[in-house]
Amino acid sequence: RGLGDVYKRQIQRRFIMCQNIPNDPVMLLSFVNTQLRDFFTTLDLFCENFNVNRSELEAKLKSIDYEYDAATNQFV
Repeated sequence: RGLGDVYKRQIQRRFIMCQNIPNDPVMLLSFVNTQLRDFFTTLDLFCENFNVNRSELEAKLKSIDYEYDAATNQFV
């Protein structure tokens, strides 16, 4: 198994995760903040990777009183 196999598995895992982004705002908050903490340096990179509309994501999380803070790279 080479690095190509590892890369392919990571892409497949991300594709599966993309299809399973939580719809519930509280679960979505947890998912997004975990992804931002562990894998993405900005919300834009997260949205690009998961093919998510940033405005819609921010509106959904604002509905539970959370807003994105670029300084900490999380919804607070």
